[in-house]
Amino acid sequence: MLLEYWNAMPVASIIFVFTLITSIYAFNNPQLLSNFIFHPYSVSKGYRIYTFITSGLIHANWMHLLFNMFTFYFFAFRLEVMIGHWQFGLLYFLGLILSDIPSLIKHKENYGYHSLGASGAISAVLFSYILFEPTTLLLVMFIPMPAILFAVLYLYYSWYMAKKGQDNIGHDAHFFGALTGLVFTVIFVPNIIPSFIEKLTLGIQYLIGGR
Repeated sequence: MLLEYWNAMPVASIIFVFTLITSIYAFNNPQLLSNFIFHPYSVSKGYRIYTFITSGLIHANWMHLLFNMFTFYFFAFRLEVMIGHWQFGLLYFLGLILSDIPSLIKHKENYGYHSLGASGAISAVLFSYILFEPTTLLLVMFIPMPAILFAVLYLYYSWYMAKKGQDNIGHDAHFFGALTGLVFTVIFVPNIIPSFIEKLTLGIQYLIGGR
């Protein structure tokens, strides 16, 4: 089974395995964590530019890692089949980079601010997938919810919480990662908008019994 994943979805497989290894290793290696973490103050001064990428290969704790990898497992492999290998890789790494831009702008003079985790890229993956399958059911807090409804609530919640800025969660990264996934898919996948509208329309008709 692992070989099948590797052959059919090599990019997602490499990212998945590498992120698990580096994250777990960094749990017990403060030096690696320090080298990989995103530090807007340093990046704004022209240093540690590489952390746009490496910060997505480490996580704060087991719960952070497992939540992200759980989401990755259920959507990233399927998405690579849908959009292609290099397209998936480009989407993922653009998600990592672009989702950190708001934090860079907001915290460029805050020496004490750091961020880490693949949440921005995984939001890009999830929202790209939602364009393909807007009516698929997602399990949110053990409650089944249509993907399109989740998308609207997720974007609003991320925007609202980022505006409040009262916790240590990277809501900006979630919001802009999701937008990256949407915009990328519209640009790189022909006819995704008509397909999205058709599937959404059919889903609504099914719900109201208009088949």
